[in-house]
Amino acid sequence: MYEHLKIEERGAVAVMTISAPKSLNALNSKILNEIGDYLGSFDCGRLRCLIVTGDGEKSFVAGADISEMAGLSAAEGEAFGKRGARVFRMLETLPVPVIAAVNGFALGGGCELAMACDIRICSDNAKFGQPEVGLGIIPGFSGTVRMARLIGMGMAKQLIYTGKAIRADEALRIGLVNAVVPQAELMDKAMEMAAQIAAQAPLAVRAAKECINAEWDMTADEAIACENHAFGECFSTADQKGGMRAFLDKSKYEFQGK
Repeated sequence: MYEHLKIEERGAVAVMTISAPKSLNALNSKILNEIGDYLGSFDCGRLRCLIVTGDGEKSFVAGADISEMAGLSAAEGEAFGKRGARVFRMLETLPVPVIAAVNGFALGGGCELAMACDIRICSDNAKFGQPEVGLGIIPGFSGTVRMARLIGMGMAKQLIYTGKAIRADEALRIGLVNAVVPQAELMDKAMEMAAQIAAQAPLAVRAAKECINAEWDMTADEAIACENHAFGECFSTADQKGGMRAFLDKSKYEFQGK
């Protein structure tokens, strides 16, 4: 169905692999459009978690495709940035949680892609960075926004202004990633976490994601009110009734997403 995406489903978990090995999975307009198309058709009723990874052992996504960007005008550059930003926003706001399984280089657009996911697990050979200033541009797929929110303004400025790439252990230390594992164990660990998420009450998980994301654009009082409302709405679900009854009865309840 797609030229540069491999889609696999393992029960309630979907795996989207970006596959353009000759360019180390660099993002061009076609790949961005394919990702957007897949996310737009994602079955959130049947699938409960998405894992995003890159094809091969060297690279998650090495960046945006410089060969496509090199000759762009200012207007064309803005349009290209808007395309990437729109697709990454679709990923960030996908109702189900998204795990980035970062297998190698995550530079430029690759780092921005990982930051648009909810959780980042990386292999011990991974490298992260926003090297755009060395090419005469800045991060264009919302990297200046997400990096500052994830690791703090001071550290984000340091990494973006210098264009320096950091190794997996440093990314873990500053909070850019959630976990570092041996490369051979990366997908197993990502699947293990995805399975844990998929086993929870899906409507509750979605509500939690919505509240956490909404907090970025709200005052503290507005965010608390949003959480209060979503918390109350959970009590109208069959999963809440069944889950709490099972807890009290010391039995097992399989969440239905209702």
